[in-house]
Amino acid sequence: MTDSIRGDRPAPLIGLTTYLEQSQTGVWDVRASFLPKVYLDGVTDAGGVAMLLAPQPVDAMIARRVVSALDALILTGGRDVDPARYGQERLATTDQPRLDRDAWEAALLEAAIDIDLPVLGICRGLQMINVCLGGTLHQHLPEVIGGDHYSGGQGTFTVNPVRVEQGTRLSEVLADVDAISVMSHHHQAVDMVADGLVVSARGEDGVIQGLDLPQLSYGLAVQWHPEETIEDRRLFRSIVEAAERRMARRAASGDRA
Repeated sequence: MTDSIRGDRPAPLIGLTTYLEQSQTGVWDVRASFLPKVYLDGVTDAGGVAMLLAPQPVDAMIARRVVSALDALILTGGRDVDPARYGQERLATTDQPRLDRDAWEAALLEAAIDIDLPVLGICRGLQMINVCLGGTLHQHLPEVIGGDHYSGGQGTFTVNPVRVEQGTRLSEVLADVDAISVMSHHHQAVDMVADGLVVSARGEDGVIQGLDLPQLSYGLAVQWHPEETIEDRRLFRSIVEAAERRMARRAASGDRA
């Protein structure tokens, strides 16, 4: 299917947001752009080309220039979104905000929506999408649901069942299954859903685990980490294929901008 869509066109460029972390390599101990390789593997295994997008000074023009060079955008996982973005004060359990990344991703998302670029949000990415569009988050989920089964802490993923809402884009991508087991690592979750978003999956406890963005030709977000499930690349294949369809439409219309 990929070859029939692409023809002789190059593989689509899939932008993945990253975060800046203090990193050591050899004699160097510096802040550097960082993203686990499994995200890149998810894209390349699905036939795309992964492009890393590091936080940097941004305005609307810069964001538009960046997303215009891409065929799709993935907002990846990472530290908590600044609660000030959804009108709350930071709790002690909430990460110190990374304002540079928040601003960078908010600008990229707005620009992506403006040009109908395919978008996939993963974990923090789902939360960022909900917040940017006007929703709110539970800052510390264990206080809401009375358990911490969505995060093993210290980089340990937990396995949780998720119920998929039929008739959603996520359901189509997952071949209309009713439920799946997912890899989780989050202590926050969606509280109030932003206007225009559609809940596409929930945990057994009702915690929102998926959102569709119907304002886009392709837009979805999941609270879990599909990059950690090597044997299942459906979400990555779906965004690569959406990028290929967009490339084909633009080629057919003569749009090379």
